[in-house]
Amino acid sequence: MNDLVLKGVRVAILATDGVEKVELTIPRLALEEAGADTVLVAPKSEIQSMRHDDKDERLAVDLALEDANPEDFDAVLLPGGALNSDKLRMETAAREIVQQINAAGKPIAAICHAPWLLVSAKLVKGRRLTSYYTLQDDIRCAGGEWEDREVLVDRNWVTSRKPDDIPAFDREMRTLFAKTRSRAETR
Repeated sequence: MNDLVLKGVRVAILATDGVEKVELTIPRLALEEAGADTVLVAPKSEIQSMRHDDKDERLAVDLALEDANPEDFDAVLLPGGALNSDKLRMETAAREIVQQINAAGKPIAAICHAPWLLVSAKLVKGRRLTSYYTLQDDIRCAGGEWEDREVLVDRNWVTSRKPDDIPAFDREMRTLFAKTRSRAETR
C-alpha cells in the first residue's frame, strides 16, 4: 500500500515481554507505510520479543503504559505471543485502554493470542472473532463467538489467528483503520 490512506491516524501498539516479533513488526510496518503514526506502549522501557519459543531482539518502547491516554489514539494494534498476551491482560491500564478505545467505537486489531486482553477486559460478549485456536474456549466462555478463519472483521474489530495470516490481517486492519481517518483529520 503506497498511498498514505492512514496519514494522521495515531495507533497505539500494546505489548510487553514475550511479544511475537513478526506479529508486532510486520503489521507496524504495514501501518507506517500507509502513513499511520505508531506508538509502542508497554509497562516498561524495553521489551523482549520472541520468535515462537525462542528469544529474539529487545525492542525499545515509545511510551509507558501508565502514561498512555486512550484519547490520544485513533486505533489499537494488539500483537500476539502467548507470554505477552497472558501478561498484558493482567495490566489494569491495558484493559482500560482497550475498554475506552472500544467504547469510543475506534478500531482494534488483534492477532493470535492477543484477544486474551479483550476477554479480560470483558469486551467479547456478543462479538465474533478469531484467534489462535487455544483461545476458543476462553472466548466462548466470555460470551463471544469464535470462528476458525484467517481474518475476521466484526464492527470495529479485526482479528486473525497466527503469523501465517499476517498478509490478510494487515489488509483488513488497514481497511478498518482507514475508516477512522476522517476522525483523525478533525483533531
